[in-house]
Amino acid sequence: MSAVPADQQWAQLKKQFESIDSDGDGFITEAEFTGHFPDVPAEALGALERDADTDGDGRLSFEEFIRLTSPGS
Repeated sequence: MSAVPADQQWAQLKKQFESIDSDGDGFITEAEFTGHFPDVPAEALGALERDADTDGDGRLSFEEFIRLTSPGS
């Protein structure tokens, strides 16, 4: 069990998401992701797109980001 209360975890995740979502549209695109993490290899981006982008729209919503960053995902 985490020592950080759930509402603080939520706020931290929201802040992280917003720092990557540079245009503030509520989605993280591949360009925003690679801009924030320039050293991520192409294979990892492919896996991210395949495994985390559950609706296949080519971008991550906050809900998809939560699933991606949750323990045991």
